[in-house]
Amino acid sequence: MTDLPSPLPPAARSAREVADWRRRVFDLYARVRATADPAAGHRIWRRGRDELMARHPATPLLPADREHFRELPVAPYDPAWRFELPLREAEPETFAFTSGTDGVVTFERVARVEVPGAGPLDVWRLTSYGGGLFIPVRDRLAGRPGGTYGGGRYLVDTIKGADLGPALATEEADAGVGMDGAGRIVLDFNFAYNPSCAYDPAWACPLAPAGNVLPVEVPVGERYGAGV
Repeated sequence: MTDLPSPLPPAARSAREVADWRRRVFDLYARVRATADPAAGHRIWRRGRDELMARHPATPLLPADREHFRELPVAPYDPAWRFELPLREAEPETFAFTSGTDGVVTFERVARVEVPGAGPLDVWRLTSYGGGLFIPVRDRLAGRPGGTYGGGRYLVDTIKGADLGPALATEEADAGVGMDGAGRIVLDFNFAYNPSCAYDPAWACPLAPAGNVLPVEVPVGERYGAGV
């Protein structure tokens, strides 16, 4: 008789599902970066994120929300909210948040960017295992009905695969703008997305600190409430 494989313990099954989710997110952003037209890349991103949220076993959607889920409330693509910005020097600073699973998670500020017409945003590095850049944002629509998630959204989280890549070299960069003369990054607010804790309070998510709060409305990207 051939032995049948034993079922995975619940913790192992959950870990495998989360690992698969992250692989799929990395692949999704790789496809977006490989697409020359940002608006077309945005359509790929929307379809991929909707599919993950609706069908993947590691979705943060609660069971009751999955029953009627159709798509995430994402605003139409607006090229005015895509920027290629130099990473500028910033005074050293840290912020930390307490996670129920990972303890105290600390970030250090490594740069800042100036978003035209919106203001500055801090660029953070995760100091624990894995490293990675992290750029959250909270805007004036945060917490308003039909607006954006009250705790802020994520623009870049490279350790989770959310990364639109560095900007292409420019004459301005070659002239010495940025920390290393060519340190520029793509920030596209159309790809701003809600952290998992926006949908399931069991998740612990670092939220936007003071240096990542913009005094303007950011009307693009993933909204909060309607459609989920």
